[in-house]
Amino acid sequence: MKVLIPTPLRSYTKEKEVEATGATLAELLSDLDRQYPGLRFRVVDEQGNLRRHVRFFVNEQQVFDTSSPLRPTDAVYIVQALSGGS
Repeated sequence: MKVLIPTPLRSYTKEKEVEATGATLAELLSDLDRQYPGLRFRVVDEQGNLRRHVRFFVNEQQVFDTSSPLRPTDAVYIVQALSGGS
């Protein structure tokens, strides 16, 4: 399935859109990490939970945990929140 990669993670993929597989978001992230080592740790913590500053959308619907089911025709968007300011 198509996965859109945010700019801060493109140092791993060198692409803004990549292909990956998985029946769940967790499996998809494992496949992405197999293809692009280190990427998974940037979006999932040591306990396997989604990091607070990262949002996942499947076909424009936000998903909140890694057990969310996926289909091969889905489009997955990874969005990283911006922070900072004074």
